[in-house]
Amino acid sequence: MPSLREQVTRRKPVHEMSVETGADTGHSELARTIGLWQLTSIGIGATIGTGIFIVLTQAVPVAGPAVVWSFVIAGVVAGLTAVCYAELAGAVPVAGSSYSYAYAAFGELTAVGIGACVLLEWGVAAAAVAVGWSEYLNQLLDNLFGFRIPAALAQAPEQGGIINLPAIILVVMCMLLLIRGASESTTVNAVMVAIKIGVLILFIVVGLQGWNSGNLQNFAPFGMGGVTTAAGIIFFSYIGLDGVATAAEEAKDPHRNLPLAILISLVAVTLLYVVVTLVATASQPMSSFTDQKAGLAQILMDITGANWPGTVLAAGAVISIFSVTLVCIYSQTRILFAMSRDGMVPPLFHKVNPHTRTPVRNTVVVSAFVGVLAGLIPIEFLAEMTSVGTLVAFGAVSIGVLVLRRTAPDLPRGFKVPFYPVTPILSVLGCLWIIVNLRVITLYVFLVWIAVAIAFYLLYSRHHSHLGRHEHVGLAAESKEPL
Repeated sequence: MPSLREQVTRRKPVHEMSVETGADTGHSELARTIGLWQLTSIGIGATIGTGIFIVLTQAVPVAGPAVVWSFVIAGVVAGLTAVCYAELAGAVPVAGSSYSYAYAAFGELTAVGIGACVLLEWGVAAAAVAVGWSEYLNQLLDNLFGFRIPAALAQAPEQGGIINLPAIILVVMCMLLLIRGASESTTVNAVMVAIKIGVLILFIVVGLQGWNSGNLQNFAPFGMGGVTTAAGIIFFSYIGLDGVATAAEEAKDPHRNLPLAILISLVAVTLLYVVVTLVATASQPMSSFTDQKAGLAQILMDITGANWPGTVLAAGAVISIFSVTLVCIYSQTRILFAMSRDGMVPPLFHKVNPHTRTPVRNTVVVSAFVGVLAGLIPIEFLAEMTSVGTLVAFGAVSIGVLVLRRTAPDLPRGFKVPFYPVTPILSVLGCLWIIVNLRVITLYVFLVWIAVAIAFYLLYSRHHSHLGRHEHVGLAAESKEPL
């Protein structure tokens, strides 16, 4: 019987993952129907959403106009990590993303811990963007019909409501689409991404009419501390880069297309974020961002004095934030799919419907969890919890590049991290820098979450691990061999 130390450090061989998922043969339990453009749309679709449409209203009061630098800092850290993801996604193209990379690089217990971070990242992010969608839906209804959903049915209890019903409805719609199939979901997502980019370009063009350099004069009123704190709040805006990796088992030519999609997504998203943020902070005073529920839509209405720009942007946000929620729930289900296949979580999450070739029960359970969070928790806390989970997962991926370069140098890497080993080291340091500037309560809740994950591993995962079962069978066979 392996010791506890041997159990927690056992690693899953990469070649076994490749055989299991059909990365080289093209045969997979899940249907391989996602091409390069659809993969890129997953990255952009999961990234551009509530972070730019809504979270500016939380980040600008913390950092002032210097929130532009917050986006740059978060983008640089995400960029350093993105190239690490690009290398590992091409070398280890499996649905588990950073969980699977951790399993190959560090061992079983660390993999479960990183899996918990990614579950926190995607599940809570899906809830956060659903809450943001609810706010834009109310703005759209107000502009079009002069009607708003009552606060009791559109806000969390902490904000004076009873339940955020629109956010729950959004989660249900995403669930139904994902159950139909990955191909249908990613096609709808690609259309929504095109609309999303068009809406942000509209904001830039119209927003430039309200440019006032005076709004940028007191650029960093809260110093560098405010800038880094805001970077922590908005960092979850970049989680879409991980979303590309979770689609590995449904991607065509994953060794080539996964790295390409991650890098294209990064460049497109960072450029849009910086330009939109600069225009937004120059077009109105910092004080106007406080409690500005409609975000960018309200800015356009204030600039033009007319409802139509805000209405168009609110409609675009309602459509495009749908795509973020869709990708977040999708990614959550694929992480659980990979963990269940390894025996880390119950087999329920690994069952695939033979007709749609999608994990239906998995999708229903995840959607129920996300729906409860979206209906009852305010967006500010959800955003920070998503950020800390993302940052830890990103840091682990960067360290994983260093480890696998040493332990598995012959892996077929379609892309290699430039300026190795400086890039992954800088990525880890950048993640740590943002983490230490998060609120203390966020870090405490995160530590409790990790403690729960470790307890779950010790009580369940290590006893159901498929690697552990293979070891047990091997030891039993050896004991029966004649001397």
